[in-house]
Amino acid sequence: MNPTLQTLAVTLGILFTLLHVAAVLIWVERRLLALLQDRLGPNRAGPLGLFIIVADVIKIFTKEDWIPPFADRPLYVIAPAIILLTALVGFTIVPVGPGMVVLDLNIGILFFLAFSSLGIYSTVLAGWASNSKYALIGGLRMAAQMFSYEVFMGLSLMGVVILAGSLNLSEIVEAQRGMWFVLPQFLGFVIFLLAGLAETHRLPFDLPEAESELVAGFHTEYSSMKFGIFFVGEYIGLTLIAAMIVTLFFGGWLGPAWIPAPLVFCFKTFAFILFFILMRAAIPRPRFDQMLSWGWKYLLPLALINLIATGALVLIRAD
Repeated sequence: MNPTLQTLAVTLGILFTLLHVAAVLIWVERRLLALLQDRLGPNRAGPLGLFIIVADVIKIFTKEDWIPPFADRPLYVIAPAIILLTALVGFTIVPVGPGMVVLDLNIGILFFLAFSSLGIYSTVLAGWASNSKYALIGGLRMAAQMFSYEVFMGLSLMGVVILAGSLNLSEIVEAQRGMWFVLPQFLGFVIFLLAGLAETHRLPFDLPEAESELVAGFHTEYSSMKFGIFFVGEYIGLTLIAAMIVTLFFGGWLGPAWIPAPLVFCFKTFAFILFFILMRAAIPRPRFDQMLSWGWKYLLPLALINLIATGALVLIRAD
């Protein structure tokens, strides 16, 4: 296939899949949480409650699109789009199969870290532009949370970079043909997993929302599709973190030769998405000061230890 047409096909395929995954995960999360909590979950709207997705879409589009008169209108409107845009752009460097990547960058990991960092503007601007105390506190919490855990996220990936000798995600996957990096980099994997949860503010790290404390946090004053975009962006961000875990630590598309590479990649990614949903049902939300102190007191030293140990082992083997 012509390289331009191949890139266009991969781009459209990833975009189509992501936008539909965000919708399907609404049903998956409700059904799985219901199963874990011994309740029925969605079961009335269509077979197995699948039409609840359609009902949610209709409901959110027909709600009044209200902008508070006390809000900073331009920033208020822009804020939801930022989280969706950064999550979608982050997927452009994720290889779903051999040669199946939109941007095969030599600095792929740096590109991912840069765009994941830009997501902070969405929640901070939403909290500030809403001109509401609850929303502002939620935005400030998100700023502190992301600034803290981005440090550990970047450090946790340096061991993978050292072992693979590259920042290119396709080359990192190929470097795992003999052994997945989750084995020599298990500590880095755990740190990246926790940092990814904090970055996407998923339970138990949903302190910027914390409905028991902040009503709904940074999106308290949002309604209709602007409110919905925040959740679509959150689900796409969750999928991005799962895809990066698979790419960096679990061999990406590598698997049995008789299974197409993209299916292997999607299966692994979906398994981690289910794991994130299970964490929501199993772990309580910590206090905000506890979450930050865990990061700086424990994750930062562990990330540094992992980095130093990996570098030392590589130097010893080279000698």
